[in-house]
Amino acid sequence: MKLVKHSIQRRDFLRLGTVGLLVTANDIFWRAKPAQAAKPIVQSLDPDAALQKLIAGNLRFAEHHPEYPDQSPERLQEVAQAQHPFATILSCADSRVPAEIIFDQGIGDIFDVRIAGNIATPEAIGSIEYAVVLLGTPVLMVLGHERCGAVTAAVENQALPGEIGSFVKAILPAVDRVKEQPGDAVDNAVIANVQYQIATLRRSPLLSERLRSGKLKIVGGRYDLDTGKVFITTDSNSQYGHNS
Repeated sequence: MKLVKHSIQRRDFLRLGTVGLLVTANDIFWRAKPAQAAKPIVQSLDPDAALQKLIAGNLRFAEHHPEYPDQSPERLQEVAQAQHPFATILSCADSRVPAEIIFDQGIGDIFDVRIAGNIATPEAIGSIEYAVVLLGTPVLMVLGHERCGAVTAAVENQALPGEIGSFVKAILPAVDRVKEQPGDAVDNAVIANVQYQIATLRRSPLLSERLRSGKLKIVGGRYDLDTGKVFITTDSNSQYGHNS
């Protein structure tokens, strides 16, 4: 099977550097004719504004006043040939935590990376780097959630069949950090795991460069299954100490 003409080798990707990476994803991975009905999309939000847009959308969802933005046929055509999401979210694969719904966003708004336990595997990190560096998303959220099954499995640390337990190893360091902490062991571990995965992401040279330049904010969140609210738990740039 022939390789796509415009694909790049990993060593070439790393050698490009920050400046060379600031090109559109279309230029690198595929060529496509501009859609005649498409409108130009400009990513103008700074990290704080992007975070506030997520928080405002979650508030609408939690209060049962969603606006369902960016879900029209016009929006479908607008993003058909290029994507410019304003946020990247690393969240759990749990069916009860769909990012576009709980943040009341639409097509092309959020670059979703979903994996059990919202863990920063090499593949997840690569996907996030793609969204942050090539697509220019100004905010990255690691989103844990109440009563997470993956975190519960790590807390109980029991043998699981097949590859189901493969994510437990990635969560155990977070569990160890809070095992003596009072309160609910699973909920403590959910928040600790978000913080641990953020620390892992910050070791990415590509992401840390964006952080230093002020073009990226990394935050942690905990989604409450009962209320639909997302609480901001950690902020890479400052301690927000608020919730949505």
